[in-house]
Amino acid sequence: MKRGNTVSEPKPPANYDDLEAVFVNTTLKPAAKSSHTDTLLDVSRSIMRKHGVKVESIRATAHEIAPGVYPDMTEHGWDRDDWPELWKTIKAADILVLGTPIWLGERSSVCTRVIERLYAQSSDLNDRGQYAFYGKVGGCIVTGNEDGIKHVAMGVLYSLQHLGYVIPPQADAGWIGEAGPGPSYGDEQDDGERVGFANEFTQRNTTFMTWNLLHLARMLKDADGIPAHGNQRSKWEAGCRFDYENPDYR
Repeated sequence: MKRGNTVSEPKPPANYDDLEAVFVNTTLKPAAKSSHTDTLLDVSRSIMRKHGVKVESIRATAHEIAPGVYPDMTEHGWDRDDWPELWKTIKAADILVLGTPIWLGERSSVCTRVIERLYAQSSDLNDRGQYAFYGKVGGCIVTGNEDGIKHVAMGVLYSLQHLGYVIPPQADAGWIGEAGPGPSYGDEQDDGERVGFANEFTQRNTTFMTWNLLHLARMLKDADGIPAHGNQRSKWEAGCRFDYENPDYR
């Protein structure tokens, strides 16, 4: 509530220190190069860390992620594939945030590869016979200096929910500059200011996204995930049909 010219910060409605989050930066830049996408991801990471969330960060280009849609592509002709180890970290997390730059109006090719490898795990089941992604939440951060934040977020968030992630309200955030070539998020200007840092729209959406991820992850963890009824692949394959009746067209 406001008191004069000051605002008292409300306390969060719950504790989040038993949650785990993983941020995957799918910039095209190698690990040694600074990333504008990572700069914005750090805003969300910082909020989570302030509340005790265990945060892991993955720079996709720092690893050999083989193309393909199988859990281990060394079994399908590739000499090296780091994905099986990365998957252990992603699988353990309650929250996944994918960060991607925009190129030609689309998410990066690295982001697409990560989503393809997430899809490779779609046959994995949890201990209740549901898909392994059930009970987890997903969001995305998008940066660039060309239009397309909402378009990119639409595709990324659709992919995550199709795999089984739960998407909270307003689960995307981003920053783009003026149309055409120009500075990117976090670049230092002549006056010493950092590009995008004062943009209230980006500040608000990134903060809202982070808290919505935390709230929904808290709710799902407290509820022991999504109820295991009518969505268990193991039981479907065993013959259960959960009240589905095939229409009789005879």
